Amino acid sequence: MTNNKYLYCLESVNDVEAPNRSPILPSMESLAQQYSITNVYTTCDSIEGFEESISMLLYEDRHFKDYAVIYLVFEGRSNELKIGDFYYSFEEIAEFFEGKLKGKIIHFANTLQLDLEEETFQYFLDVTGAKAVSGYVNDAPVLSTGLDNFYFYLSQEYDDVVELTEALFEKQYALSTGMGFRMYY
Repeated sequence: MTNNKYLYCLESVNDVEAPNRSPILPSMESLAQQYSITNVYTTCDSIEGFEESISMLLYEDRHFKDYAVIYLVFEGRSNELKIGDFYYSFEEIAEFFEGKLKGKIIHFANTLQLDLEEETFQYFLDVTGAKAVSGYVNDAPVLSTGLDNFYFYLSQEYDDVVELTEALFEKQYALSTGMGFRMYY
């Protein structure tokens, strides 16, 4: 197994200036320690912060080509992400990444129930060039970080999204099914 695939995590928070008590950062640290996966964690609290973070990732991060997964931790509803106090559709988010995500998996934490219509996810994949979009459809009382980290670990080994999904269900069937894991490709 090669550990040269990186992970980029962007989390929506109420205020980037306030101390962050999110469990995501410790989860990212655990991911690096337990699975030796290099990752970058950042936060945003507005659409401007989102745009700035994405621009830095796409145009200034010299390791961008090495990122296998873009991990987005945002609340939302149906096919909309909440950034700051506003909701943005998947179509609007796709335009931020237009043509820039070739070969990448976009994964959403279970803070957003990801239950996309075929037209929506296909548009997202077509516009961004992403390999796949993944996340969870079920509302669960626990944060998905444990399963997410295992999924990121498996993504180091499996390039094919079908094999990746099969391996996840084979090794973590009850949790994957209970949380309603979905892979759109």
